[in-house]
Amino acid sequence: MARDAGLEELLREDLGQRAGLSEKAMFGGWGFLLNGHLLCGAREDGMLVRLGKGNDTWALALADIKRMLSREREMQGWVRAGPEAYGNDMLRKRLLLAALDFVEGLPPK
Repeated sequence: MARDAGLEELLREDLGQRAGLSEKAMFGGWGFLLNGHLLCGAREDGMLVRLGKGNDTWALALADIKRMLSREREMQGWVRAGPEAYGNDMLRKRLLLAALDFVEGLPPK
């Protein structure tokens, strides 16, 4: 998988300068972590978002959002948003706010 520099920049702009936020290469793409926990990511195949188990139903009901697959296994609480979804500024920000809400509730690593 190749990185998506445009999506990475959108995520940087949306997340802003937030305490505890870091970035690193992950899973063939680029990951954004909050207090050591993966929050979201960008790859050429879409935007990865961590919503938490049981918190993803609303997102999965939307167009161009699917449950994340890892080696053909569905990952509960993680979704992958395609270009139609993450290209919608309001939806992308809604997904990020939901991810922040979930990850901010986790103990720091």
